[in-house]
Amino acid sequence: MNKREFLKTSFFVTAGVAVGAPAMAGKLSRSTAEAAGFEQIPLPYAFNALEPYIDAATMEIHYTRHAAAYMNNFLKAVKDNGLDGYSMEDIMASVSKYPAAVRNNGGGHFNHNLFWLGMAPATGQMPGLKTSGLLNDSFGSFDAFREKFNASAMSVFGSGWAWLLENDGKLSIITTPNQDNPLMDVVPQKGRILLNLDVWEHAYYLKYQNLRAKYTEAYWNVVNWSEVEKRLG
Repeated sequence: MNKREFLKTSFFVTAGVAVGAPAMAGKLSRSTAEAAGFEQIPLPYAFNALEPYIDAATMEIHYTRHAAAYMNNFLKAVKDNGLDGYSMEDIMASVSKYPAAVRNNGGGHFNHNLFWLGMAPATGQMPGLKTSGLLNDSFGSFDAFREKFNASAMSVFGSGWAWLLENDGKLSIITTPNQDNPLMDVVPQKGRILLNLDVWEHAYYLKYQNLRAKYTEAYWNVVNWSEVEKRLG
């Protein structure tokens, strides 16, 4: 077993999430289930691996401080609210019943885990065959999809996320405020999560300052399209 396999195995054991377990079966793809554990996933690349599009300082601060704080605060909220033994999916599906600490920190933790997996070092990746077909069918072309996704990311007032979802072979783009996500009962738009882009200022301010549009454009250079294809199943 190599180091990556060991880390991934350790993650599933620590998180209490087994791929194919009833809580995940038929609901979350394997890769999405990986993000739905209660521990922070090992970052799948070095802090500087996404340069020059996302700088190393931002990645290190984002991962080790912001995202780690969400995880730690979520674990505390789970304990404080008697949610030990519940899956992330179950908690998110009933998040309106719990205090804001569960919603905000649980969302922040899950969203970031998924975000890391959705990026990879820039290698000129393009969407796979299945993804390309759905993008063309749903938006007319890849360029039209990108333009709409960027516009949606820019439309978020303050902090939030932009999402690409799949429902019955049709793709849609939505946004959520703060740390909300499509697993939550407070978000009406549901679907299989294919991509999520963090548009909180801490995700881009060191490099791009207030120029969110430059950040959203740079993002396409590091999208992990292999991961998106995998999430489609």
